[in-house]
Amino acid sequence: MNSCERMTPEQVAQLALAITATAEVLGQSLTADAAEMMADDLADYAVGAVAGALKACRRELNGKLTLAAILQRVQAADGRPGKDEAWAIAMTTNDEFETVVLTDEIQLALAAAKPVLDAGDKVGARMAFISAYERFVGQAREDAKPANWHVSVGFDANRRVEAIAKAVQMQRIPHEHGQKYLADMRVVPVTEDGRALAGLITGEATRPTPAVRERLQGVKASMLEMRAASAERKDEIRIEAANELADRRALLLRQVEELASGRASHG
Repeated sequence: MNSCERMTPEQVAQLALAITATAEVLGQSLTADAAEMMADDLADYAVGAVAGALKACRRELNGKLTLAAILQRVQAADGRPGKDEAWAIAMTTNDEFETVVLTDEIQLALAAAKPVLDAGDKVGARMAFISAYERFVGQAREDAKPANWHVSVGFDANRRVEAIAKAVQMQRIPHEHGQKYLADMRVVPVTEDGRALAGLITGEATRPTPAVRERLQGVKASMLEMRAASAERKDEIRIEAANELADRRALLLRQVEELASGRASHG
């Protein structure tokens, strides 16, 4: 939920009762004022996330119920990956053929670590990335911002479908967003496996249309051209591919700048 979409007064009142009941289960007496104050502090988060956190507290806590204990569990359930998984996702962006589904915080942290990575110090880059990532995640959680997953599209059409299908399965992007991403893609999966994966998201698996077959023929012709091309033409093709990669990286940088300026305007 958005940080501006607070719980309604009725939901806050119900939450205060749930907090009081949870404290009693843990053998703690909590005043109505204290429960209401805690509920108000939690009102920027999703109702379901807070309810899940209270349930986890009842199961896991041995001592007193605290706001920090509830917040820790609310934030841990926001879907943001841990630092090691985030680093692995960030490194996948080095492969221009790979489609990557990443969060705003991964993208911002990768931009912060990029100068160290470009210098060839992968260990230092990982340390810089993790430090920045934990800082960005901590700020986002403090602001009660939900995880925002988005897609960085790679050149390989089949990997696009694979990545999006996995993101939908892991509930990182909604099913309808997965359908939209596939509909917006200009190159369809070029294998039966790719089309089958697309069918899992779109709900339909069909034979290629004449237009798609024509596009696939274009891909095959391009491959044949590369195979038969002179050394000079091969260099031209490689330059074109490098330019496409540069365009993709420029887009990622623009997105980072927009995210950074957005954070500054809300800071």
